[in-house]
Amino acid sequence: MHPIIAQHRPGISAICQRYRIQRLEVFGSAARSVDFDPASSDADFLVEFAPGVQPNLQMLFGAKKELEILLGRSVDLVEPDAVRNPYVLASINRSREAVYAA
Repeated sequence: MHPIIAQHRPGISAICQRYRIQRLEVFGSAARSVDFDPASSDADFLVEFAPGVQPNLQMLFGAKKELEILLGRSVDLVEPDAVRNPYVLASINRSREAVYAA
């Protein structure tokens, strides 16, 4: 995990608690660190909400916006069940790393 993500773990945890996120995992360049460009790279996260929570657009976009403000960069939130392409899923699985778990 890139230090830019790691240094904000307390703030990320607060956002996750506020939006009832059970698990948040970083993947892609922000997880690999070697190809992450602090000036231009976005941060990609897998997001799982707590059992019984039906996330709506306000929750997804609220969490996304708060993470973008905290991290100072664009953020993509992806629910694991939304990834259908096995090649994309394999790529995500190679680099994913937990940032928050309730």
